[in-house]
Amino acid sequence: MDLKQEPSPLTRRQFVTSSAAALATAGLVHNANAAMRMERPWEQNTVETRLGRGPFRVIIDTDPGVDDAFALLLAMRSPELKIEAITPVAGNVPLDLTLPNALRLVEIAGRTDIPVAPGARAPLVRRLVTASYVHGENGLGGAVFPEPTTKPVATPAAEMIRAIVRKYPGEVTLIPIGPLTNIATALNSDPELASMVRGLVMMGGSLSGGNITPAAEFNVYVDPEAARIVFQSGIPITMVGLDVTRKTALTDEHVRTLQSAQNPASQAAAKIGRKAIDHNRERGYLAGTNMHDSLAVASFLDPAIVKLQDFYVDVETMGELTAGETLGYSPVAGELRRRPEMEKEAAASMQIRGSAPTLATTKTSPVLRDKWVPNAKVAVEVDSARFFDLLIGRLAGTK
Repeated sequence: MDLKQEPSPLTRRQFVTSSAAALATAGLVHNANAAMRMERPWEQNTVETRLGRGPFRVIIDTDPGVDDAFALLLAMRSPELKIEAITPVAGNVPLDLTLPNALRLVEIAGRTDIPVAPGARAPLVRRLVTASYVHGENGLGGAVFPEPTTKPVATPAAEMIRAIVRKYPGEVTLIPIGPLTNIATALNSDPELASMVRGLVMMGGSLSGGNITPAAEFNVYVDPEAARIVFQSGIPITMVGLDVTRKTALTDEHVRTLQSAQNPASQAAAKIGRKAIDHNRERGYLAGTNMHDSLAVASFLDPAIVKLQDFYVDVETMGELTAGETLGYSPVAGELRRRPEMEKEAAASMQIRGSAPTLATTKTSPVLRDKWVPNAKVAVEVDSARFFDLLIGRLAGTK
């Protein structure tokens, strides 16, 4: 890829300096990009299956990670996907582990044709918090594989994302399954980039409580500022969060099926899955590890796996206890239901409210936005059997 004409990427310090201005204008950017999308049919959401079709250009942003490993193997064994790049980021474990883990996985899958570009070592403005207590010290549940011989490309992840999207405007779907640092950095470096992205299918967030704190899901918790930039970018977003991924526990039967298949991807997945299930049992959990990230990839391949609902999603970045919480606003959500003919009227009149202003500020209203305009489709239900049929079938080579 020829990147000689591209400007040099922003430093982390430059990014932090410019982030406040970027967030201040996010509402204008969101509205402008929404208007531009009306003229581009490629950005209209669809529920049609992509199985047996394509190939569809994607970039997978990841922090392998037990469930990331399954997701990457699923993607690399799906002919519907043209994986333009894999962009590791620090998250479940530091970048010094997520990068070689990604390289190991492309070798296992026999897909060393896919460029792997090193991403951010730390969140935009925070110290890195990892989840090695879940994914093991090596990120793969303690499953040991040979050191990779494949080398990463020299181009940084954010610049790689930017270059690929600009090369194929309107064709590339981003599939981030880790913290959103790389994606936010790319967006912040190029104000026009969001309008060129076909869509974004992410594993992250939750409208029903977190998994690292009572409020926040891990990926958004690690870098809430990056997540907020992404949600306010105007890119068509599908959020596959804990609301559905909590219902995707890997079982002993799944692992046995993978073990019985004689291909390197299924054998590697079985090895990682066995370690992860045993680790969960040692910690007293009654179910195996959830396949969070694989569900995001699977739902892109087959949207019928999940049921989606429109929300305006924002991210809490200021709370001492709630940073990383994803808030979903909807005129039709909640216990009190309206008559169908009243739902449209409710949507037209709904405002987005934040916390009450304090006496120390000049702000007098809690209203953040005058109108409810959805910025994400959120997965609210999942067909777990259909999901595992695709995941295990693809890895085992039977589907």
